[in-house]
Amino acid sequence: MKSSLKKEEEDVVKIVVDNHKCTGCGTCVDTCPVGVYEIKEGKSVPVKVEECLVCRACEAQCPEGAIQVIE
Repeated sequence: MKSSLKKEEEDVVKIVVDNHKCTGCGTCVDTCPVGVYEIKEGKSVPVKVEECLVCRACEAQCPEGAIQVIE
């Protein structure tokens, strides 16, 4: 963990994946520079939300528009 990038608990971003839209393609896994996502049971799951840089690359690259990053 990079302490300079770690946010305080109250500043942790919320990541919402719409499981009805998500196809489990893995674009978010490949796009995220800090490895926030994993594919579990065929769907994207944010497993390291505290590492999120809020770069929104996952939102921009998701072909289904299934990801929302909420600050």
